[in-house]
Amino acid sequence: MEKPRPPRRYQGVTDALIETAEAPVWARDEAFPPAPNGWGWTDTKGHPHPCESLAALATAVGSDRNGTIYLVWTPAAPRMCLPEEIDGLSAAVAVARERWTREDLDASTERLRWSGLVLAGFSAYAFFHAMAGVAKFAAESGQALAFHDRLKLATRAVLGSTTLGLGLLVFVVFVFIPWYQARKRRTDLENRSAVGTAAGVSALRFETWLELQRAPVTKLLLGLMGLVALAQLLPGDSVATAGLVKVAYLRGEWWRLLTAPFLHGNIVHFLMNMTALIYLGRRLEVFARWPHLPLVFLFAAAVGGEASARFVSATSVGASGGLMGWLGFLIVFETLHGKLVPRSARRRLVAGVLLTAFIGLLGYRFIDNAAHLGGLLAGMTYAAIVFPPSASPKRPGSTLTDRLAGSAALGALMAAAGLAVWRIAGG
Repeated sequence: MEKPRPPRRYQGVTDALIETAEAPVWARDEAFPPAPNGWGWTDTKGHPHPCESLAALATAVGSDRNGTIYLVWTPAAPRMCLPEEIDGLSAAVAVARERWTREDLDASTERLRWSGLVLAGFSAYAFFHAMAGVAKFAAESGQALAFHDRLKLATRAVLGSTTLGLGLLVFVVFVFIPWYQARKRRTDLENRSAVGTAAGVSALRFETWLELQRAPVTKLLLGLMGLVALAQLLPGDSVATAGLVKVAYLRGEWWRLLTAPFLHGNIVHFLMNMTALIYLGRRLEVFARWPHLPLVFLFAAAVGGEASARFVSATSVGASGGLMGWLGFLIVFETLHGKLVPRSARRRLVAGVLLTAFIGLLGYRFIDNAAHLGGLLAGMTYAAIVFPPSASPKRPGSTLTDRLAGSAALGALMAAAGLAVWRIAGG
């Protein structure tokens, strides 16, 4: 017979509270699906995998190499739970997590090493090519440039290179940041091993529960983004026809403020924004309720676009203003509802702001920081005005007014996406 489960604590939430409605929804027993008979586990797609015994379940957990095992169940509990919450799986979980974080860090370090060498080699080539260009220009113009002057001009040319800047940005986003995250996961695991794994269970339970939640409005907005992205594959200049062309907007084409957030400059831009849309959108829709999802996006995208029109002359496209609005909204909303999510989850949002600022600093020549900042402040302002502070761990409900306003905002976004497709198609 399995040992009784010890009292659980998720940042001060104990079993006595978990059995009632006085706990965050993700910390309650009913947070996860009912458990089938016997032992078993589910994969990331929700497919069940029964086991014959606790020992067989421990073997499956211990041999899990890529985080395939999502939830587990045993005869002792009516609901599924995390492997970390079962006493008899502690050793197997430790083995699996140690191996996964180690292999992930090794692979990330290898990518960092080789990508860094490629970036350094490209930078060196660009520098020597610039030096040769400066020397050729000096010879053709009859000027005598000292070596330090040629060095200064070549360095300025390299630092101002858009191609090199994009390469550095891709390196940071797709190589350095994943390596840093892998290193942090490894360090966190070692720290938890020293003090016990309970400290990390709340954040893991929260993120696992969040991923299981339905977010239909988020998926609808994702579909609209994908539809406009497909339209951008049509012949023609989609950015010029539906993007936020500042001269055209300021002379009266106000609709560009609504169509531009559905367009993207390239596939990397699109994928980065869609990744943020899925996570932030689900989190906002689940905790603040769906009406505020389109309302915040529409408001933040408009404010961000207006800020861009006032401070940036280049044409702008992308959902970043609206997404930054979601991010700012969640930071304020979850601070005002301090018992709704774990503190570590809120820190992740703040880290997202800092990361966006860092990326904006690196790519200031082709990233619209005015739209980012405008959207962020708009989302924060919206949350501060609409939601009063609450000491309750319960999610706020939505009123009829919320649903009507949210439906109107969602309709406006659908119309904007349709207008963008129509304009791109030559309408």
